[in-house]
Amino acid sequence: MMETPGRIANTQDALDFTVENVEKALHQLYYDPNIDNKNLAQKWLMQAQVSPQAWQFCWALLSPDKVPEIQYFGASALHTKISRYWSDIPSDQYESLKSQLFSQIACFSSGAKMVLTRLCVALASLALNTMPEAWPGAVAEMVRVFQEEGGGIDGRARCLALLELLTVLPEEFQTSRLPQYRKGQVRGALGREWGSVCPLLQQLLRRTDSPGAVKARVLRCLSSWVLLDVPLSESEGLVHDCFVALSDPELFDTAVEALVNAISQPDSQRGHTIGPAASCCQATLFPLSLRYVNTLLKLVPPVLALQDQLREAVQSGDMETCHGICRVAVTLGENHSRILLEQVDHWQSFLALVNMIMFCTGIPGHYPVNETTSSLTLTFWYTLQDEIMSFETNKQAVYLQVYRPVYFQLVDVLLHKAQFPSDQEYASWTSDEKEQFRIYRVDISDTLMYVYEMLGAELLSNLYDKLGRLLTNTEQPTSWQHTEALLYGFQSIAETIDVNYSDVIPGLIGLIPRISINNVQLADTVMFTIGALAEWLADHPVMLSSVLPLVLQALGNPDLSISSVSTLKKICRECKSDLPPYATNIVAVSQEVLIKQIHKTSQCMWLMQALGFLLSALPVEDILRNLHSLITPYIQQLEKLAEETPNPSNKLAIIHILGLLSNLFTTLDISKQDEESEDGSAAPVKTAPPPPGPNPVVVVLQQVFALIQTVLGKWLNDSQVVEAVCAIFEKSVKTLLHNFAPMVSQLSQMLGQMYSTIPQASALDLTRQLVHIFASQTEHFPPIKALFELVTSVTLSIFQQGPRDHPDIVDSFMQLQAQALKRKPDLYLSESLDVKAVYHCGLLSLKFPEAPTVKSTCLFFTELLPRCLDVPPVARLLQEDGKLLIQALLEGVGGGASRNLMDHFAEVLFSLNKHCFSLLAMWLKVALQPPGFPSSRVTSQQKDHFSQQILRERVNKRRVKEIVKEFTLLCRGLHGTEYAAEY
Repeated sequence: MMETPGRIANTQDALDFTVENVEKALHQLYYDPNIDNKNLAQKWLMQAQVSPQAWQFCWALLSPDKVPEIQYFGASALHTKISRYWSDIPSDQYESLKSQLFSQIACFSSGAKMVLTRLCVALASLALNTMPEAWPGAVAEMVRVFQEEGGGIDGRARCLALLELLTVLPEEFQTSRLPQYRKGQVRGALGREWGSVCPLLQQLLRRTDSPGAVKARVLRCLSSWVLLDVPLSESEGLVHDCFVALSDPELFDTAVEALVNAISQPDSQRGHTIGPAASCCQATLFPLSLRYVNTLLKLVPPVLALQDQLREAVQSGDMETCHGICRVAVTLGENHSRILLEQVDHWQSFLALVNMIMFCTGIPGHYPVNETTSSLTLTFWYTLQDEIMSFETNKQAVYLQVYRPVYFQLVDVLLHKAQFPSDQEYASWTSDEKEQFRIYRVDISDTLMYVYEMLGAELLSNLYDKLGRLLTNTEQPTSWQHTEALLYGFQSIAETIDVNYSDVIPGLIGLIPRISINNVQLADTVMFTIGALAEWLADHPVMLSSVLPLVLQALGNPDLSISSVSTLKKICRECKSDLPPYATNIVAVSQEVLIKQIHKTSQCMWLMQALGFLLSALPVEDILRNLHSLITPYIQQLEKLAEETPNPSNKLAIIHILGLLSNLFTTLDISKQDEESEDGSAAPVKTAPPPPGPNPVVVVLQQVFALIQTVLGKWLNDSQVVEAVCAIFEKSVKTLLHNFAPMVSQLSQMLGQMYSTIPQASALDLTRQLVHIFASQTEHFPPIKALFELVTSVTLSIFQQGPRDHPDIVDSFMQLQAQALKRKPDLYLSESLDVKAVYHCGLLSLKFPEAPTVKSTCLFFTELLPRCLDVPPVARLLQEDGKLLIQALLEGVGGGASRNLMDHFAEVLFSLNKHCFSLLAMWLKVALQPPGFPSSRVTSQQKDHFSQQILRERVNKRRVKEIVKEFTLLCRGLHGTEYAAEY
């Protein structure tokens, strides 16, 4: 009985990759119910596949008496050896390997398809590694070998095997690991082989007696080859054959794929050709471009001829056929609109193609339930508009005369497609269908916004006229869906385009109250439309009275939660200087919905932000009065919660209340009042000095400070509650900046106590904010210095105990140290600060697996190194232990850190070179001396070259990054591979 592959894999000298063992491992992989055994088997088989013994067992595994799963592994092992270990194969064995593969493919042409495909991929890999030098005319030879009679294999099987081989050859090229220079050579060689492939495909596709399976494989083969940039003019005949194949339901999907891939290739336009016609067309670019244009023009009639088939498919509800024909039409229009537009003698045929695509855009039915085709067309309209608008002015005017009416029609079509179905039908949709429809409407919205660039103000007038007629027509009843779609059009444009100059917006604002809102979707769109016009309302505050009552009424409807709250927030942000007359009402309604808990948590937070904007524009005494009525109920609730024994339910309530306060303080900023009114806006300019006395936010914070300390006392172990507490102060600091000054001392004291008891990253982040804003102010330096030293000391003790379990704390700590060095390097002059210990913590942090932590650590070092000139403790430290930093950096570059972090390592090296040049030269020499460091893959010459390159670059940071990238690839054995190209 063989040892399990898992146990074999664990003992290097017991790796016995025999045919028998491989078969047993495969049995274990496929049939063992134990997942651990399966994983061990897979790991062992992967080792077997790349082992030298694979050359022996792979041929044996292909024996006809083996089951397909075993044969498949043998074929895969062959492909792995050829594609990944080509350099191990002696050149004198190329020919025999090729013959064996041809022989095996012939044997399996009537066998298991999956094994045949893997063998074809193996031979394709061999061809790619040998062409053009060792195997010139590879494809021609493949065709010849499989066309020869013999071996007792029927012609159909040989034909299908050949087509499979020809299909996988370009696919293998696309995924191959060839070096870049070889890829260019092989691409050219493959291009020259198209002359052997094209006639064969045409012959098979046109023969009336060719089986459907053969024709389908021919179409797949064409799809594969055109992705090598085979020019359209070189595959013209085959492309027209694909149009014929569209009438065969069995070939339809494959023919569509082939047409889409072929029509997408633009290379002939650039004068690049890889086929046999190169010799006759290479003389000048002009004849080649003319041929290309003629080829394109010949494609338009067969695409237009598909319209009858398209209409039949629409009538019969054949979504797949609609989808396929639309793809072909859109591919032609999208990829070649510029050239087709320029053929002015053929303008009517291109316009017919545009109208065909318009039909696809407006295809009957609701997306995605009745149709899925219309969404394919949207990018075409972007492309066509871009091409028209890129012409010079006179030419553009001519095209606009033709295409502006088309785009007005497009708007009508899109708004019709954006309409909701009937309430009954919409209720029957699944949640996934509703979400797809929502995304589809967003895509339509984006398209309308883009189309506005072409149609301009006339588009808004057009929409307004239609909406006006709809709402004032008393004779004919209108559906809410129609009204909603027109409003959605307005909203789409107003959200991103400046409509302040538009003369129809006052009329629109006047129409909105006339809309009979009896449906949630319509009400939502009304709200979002008002929100989109918030900036316009700021310039026309007299219109606020028309829409504000609608918004406040909607606030009480939980179904309109997102739209009503976000709209109120936009109005409060944009129009706050004109809202004082409405403030009492807004606060009262907001308080009512908050107390009734109508909205979800996130909308409650938005509502508090809206109130923060609103209150900012009021006099200080009014702010304080409103704040008192607004937050007193929450303070009382928090007092009760603070007395209770901690449990999950009161934890959520505490976090919710703290979140409400945080969001209120995020936007409540009285200092911005004067600044915003001085920019020439409609708001009255206030010349009075800022109101005397403390800031309202500071007043509230001082009042609740003791309560927050009480809450913390019970919840200090809970990181989420601590984060919520820190968030209140962090957001207040960010908003108030220097106006937060009265709180600095007591907050610093509380933070120190919090962090000393249970260290948490959120406390470090808040400390960093305080250092950033207040450390350079003389009166606040003592408490900031005491807090900084305390949190540093506590964090150093965490490092002594083992910091691996706290990557978030380490990350925040490194950011704090970097901020201190940047804003107030005097903090590093303190005798109470163990600078050497902080430095050694940085060295440890460089080796963390978490990328954000390493980035923050690199930032710390780039801020630390320049201080060697003006902070003596840093200078002494670098003299003594600077070499340890170089060693840690080289370990990371050598493979110890993710390649994505190399730019950050390079920044530290650059900083070292700039500020410690003489020391760096010595450190590099010593560090790179040991053999095998930082990687066994680099020679001493390569290390010397790297060292010289780094020392040479003291100004060009970008060049240092390139040097580090190149060296890390060498260290990892990836230099010159496809991974390097992606890097």
